[in-house]
Parts: sequence; C-alpha cells; structure tokens
Amino acid sequence: MQTRQAGPTGRGARHRGWLTAAPARQPWRLGLRVAGAGLLAATGAIHLDLYLTGYRSIPIIGWMFLLQVITAVGLAVAVLATGSRLLAAAGAGFALATLGGYLLSTWVGLFGFKEIRTTAGIVAGVIEVAAFAALAAFAAAPAAAAQPARQATGGSRTLTRFRRSRLLARLQAGIPGAGRAVASVSIAALVVLAITVALAGGPAPAPASGGRAVLKTATIGGATVLTSAQGFTLYWFAPDTPARSACYGTCAGYWPPVTVTGTPSAGPGLTGKLSTIKRSDGTTQVTYNGHPLYTYAGDTAPGQAFGNNLNLNGGLWHEVTVSG
Repeated sequence: MQTRQAGPTGRGARHRGWLTAAPARQPWRLGLRVAGAGLLAATGAIHLDLYLTGYRSIPIIGWMFLLQVITAVGLAVAVLATGSRLLAAAGAGFALATLGGYLLSTWVGLFGFKEIRTTAGIVAGVIEVAAFAALAAFAAAPAAAAQPARQATGGSRTLTRFRRSRLLARLQAGIPGAGRAVASVSIAALVVLAITVALAGGPAPAPASGGRAVLKTATIGGATVLTSAQGFTLYWFAPDTPARSACYGTCAGYWPPVTVTGTPSAGPGLTGKLSTIKRSDGTTQVTYNGHPLYTYAGDTAPGQAFGNNLNLNGGLWHEVTVSG
C-alpha cells in the first residue's frame, strides 16, 4: 500500500509530467510574428500604390514592383497563418533585399531607372528595416516547446531519434547571439539608408548656362529628338500648358526642368519656336513649340531615352522631336 502512495510512476505519471511541462504561450513571440507580418504587408501596400500610380509603365521596374507586392503579401500571410520560423527568416531576407534594391537604384540606377529622394521611398525603407528586425528576431528566438509526449509514446523510432538530435535542440533553443546580430544589422541598415537619403538627389532643377546653345539634336531610336547642351534627351509633360508647368516637388526631382538665366538659344536643325515661362520658384524654364522642357533622372548618359512614353508623376512623358 505504501508503495502505491509513493511518487507517481508509469504511463499516468508521464502524462501528468507532459501536462505540467507544457510551457505557457509567449505573447512576445506572437507580437513579433504579427508585427513582422504587418510591416511586410505594409511594404507591399506602398509598392502597390507606386505601381498603380506610374511605376507599372517603367520597363522591368514595373514588373519588379508587382513581384515585390505579390511576394511581400504572400510571405506576410504565410507567416501570420503558420508561425513558421523558416518563412519568417525568408520574409526578413526579402525585406532586406527590397531595401537593397532601393538603395542600389538610388546610388547607380537599376535597369535604366534611377531613384531620387522621396517621402514614399524613405517611409518604405524604414518599414522594411522594421520588418526585417521583427521577422528576424522571431525566426531566431527560442521556439515554444512542441508537446513531446505524443512523440515520446508513439510514432516511429526514427522520428523520435530525430526529435532528440542536437541540431534540432539547438534550433529550438534559438541561435546564440542572434538578438545582437539582428539589432546590429538593423542599425547598420538604418545608417546606410540615412546616408543614402542625405546624398540622394532631391527635387532641385539644374539650370543651364545662358548665352550658349542649350538645345541640340540627336538621333535616338531612329527619331531626331531635342537634347540638352550635354546631350541628354529632352521631354515634354502631357499635363503642362504652354504657359504653366505642372511638374514640381518630387516630380521635378525625377524630371529636372531645363532652366536658363538668360535667353535660350538653339543649335543647327531646330526650326521650332523657343520661348520661356516663369516657374513658381522664380526660375525661368525653356519651352519648345509651347512645351516646357525637362530631362529625366533615369537617363544617365547621352543617347538614352528611358523616359519616353512613361506614365509617371501624374501624366505621360514624351521625348521632344524636332517637329515638336
């Protein structure tokens, strides 16, 4: 009788031990999971807005934006639904890769498109860093214990042996020093983003010198188009009128107006009417046959016309032909 009252043994004891050993839910893990998924979805929403408002017309870049939206939302839903640490790690890597693409396009351009400093770009960059931090922290944090009793009392011996392997134990326990690593990478990413934003081109037109020929011609893609004195293709903006430019702020960052301090002049072969208008900032913008003229930030060398037929910053852009 006394033996029966001794400490619990046998199958019932193992069952009670499993019940008492089950850890409580960890709210901070759920918080990281929800925050990371939400932030990743937010980056997808920003890119969707940019895609719908003009980026879809940019060759290659438009498809990349759409792919970013689909991938970001898909990973966010998957992480939220499954709580998979592997998917969380994939989401963290994707957020960092998206930020890298933005930084690269700002520094040197990407597929003929060069980014400038914009509020949407800065906000998206900060959110991407935050998404990386939350998802990486969730992926690297110790996992909640997974009800071992069922595995210990049933199932194949191979599965039980695998569950007890050192590798799995280490993964379940979390990656040593992962918190510091995630924090370091996040801080470094923010610093690089801040430096990039500080050095990136903003919406400031570069005036052309008066008294010299500011307009030339060049043959690009079989068409004779107007260029600046430096050989960069000139564009006109559909929403403009002969007396007013509709491109300011961020728009003028992507499409710097051609301005002069004196009277504009034209090179050989230009038979259209040259004139000027006053912009709201007081600068004088050159017009040709009633079209205010612009260059495009995505054209990084003479002979390029990446801005032709783009629907960006509120309207269509066209290269200016000699015939106007």
